[in-house]
Amino acid sequence: MKTYTKQKLTFAQFLEECPEEGLYELVDGEIVEVRATRNHDDIADLILFSFNDEIKRLNLNYVVKNTAVLKTITVNGIEQGRKPDVSVIDKDVWRSNRSSYSALEKPIQLAIEVTSTNWEDDYIDKLDEYQQLGITEYWIVDYLAIGSREYLGNSKVPTVFVFLLDAEGKYQRTYFRGSEIIVSRTFPELALTAEQILTA
Repeated sequence: MKTYTKQKLTFAQFLEECPEEGLYELVDGEIVEVRATRNHDDIADLILFSFNDEIKRLNLNYVVKNTAVLKTITVNGIEQGRKPDVSVIDKDVWRSNRSSYSALEKPIQLAIEVTSTNWEDDYIDKLDEYQQLGITEYWIVDYLAIGSREYLGNSKVPTVFVFLLDAEGKYQRTYFRGSEIIVSRTFPELALTAEQILTA
C-alpha cells in the first residue's frame, strides 16, 4: 500500500497559488479560506473606519487595511500567512514597494482579529505568532464570547482584549467591556467604547 502526502506550501508558494477571489490564509502549509459573517464584517469595518478617521484627524503616518497578509512563523518554525481583520501599517513600509503583493514580512503597528468559530487561532496561534513577529499592539474582539474561560471568566461576556508588547517582547493583556473606553498605544485619543465595537 502506498501512502501519499501532500507537500506543504512555503509562504512564497502561498503567494503564487492563492486564489485572487476571496480571503485566504496559509495555515500549516495549506491554503485555508477565511469566511466571515456580516456581523463580523460590521465590527471590523467600524474599527477600520474609526482608525482611518483618527489617522486623518491627527495626520498620522499610518494606513489601515483589511487585505494585508503577514508572514509569521510558528514556535515550531513553520511559515504562516495571516490576514488580520484590520491592520495598521506604517505608511512608509506599506508604500516602500507598491508594485508588490500586500504580503508583509516585518511587524506592523497593530493587528486586530475579530473572533469566529476558529477562536483558538486568535487566542493561541496568532497571539504567539504576532508576539514573535513583534507586532506592537494586538486586539482580539470576542463579540460572541466564545473564547475560553481562562480569558473571559465564568461569565463569558463579550470582550475586547488589547495586548501590548512590553520591554521584554512579551504581550501584556488588558480587557475592556461595556462602556469602558478602549486604551490604545497606537491611537491614544481614540474614543471608542467596548460596547460600540461589540455591538456594531
